[in-house]
Amino acid sequence: MLVAELMTEDVVTVDHEAMLDDAVERLVGNGVGSVVVVKSGYPSGIVTETDALKVALRIGRPLSTISVDEVSHSPIVTTAPDATVQRVARQMADEDVKKVPVVDDLDLVGIVTHSDIVWHLSDIEDEATRLDQVRDRWESRTRF
Repeated sequence: MLVAELMTEDVVTVDHEAMLDDAVERLVGNGVGSVVVVKSGYPSGIVTETDALKVALRIGRPLSTISVDEVSHSPIVTTAPDATVQRVARQMADEDVKKVPVVDDLDLVGIVTHSDIVWHLSDIEDEATRLDQVRDRWESRTRF
């Protein structure tokens, strides 16, 4: 299964020069767990709900005085729409991230999350089983 088959195409973004209150407004207003920080249209970071809460508690200043750049995770892990879900799941585990923007060349085209993968786990397992069956048939035909 490819990332393009399960990614969300409507990515909530915020400009890298924005303040944290704008990012939080987008998080809450869109019911999402993260916003992708963009600079010149390209993902440059990511801000999660947890990030915003931790910073608000730690800094103790109004969110309108905290820049998104102070909070965002950067550099970020990205993937391509034609990458396999297994590959991006491994990246997520290796990098300890739960959300990965999907880029096609320099264009942000989607986001794939840990939850997306979990929701499609049975489809991924079915595909793996079908591939194993094809491989087994192929191997049995090529044995002499």
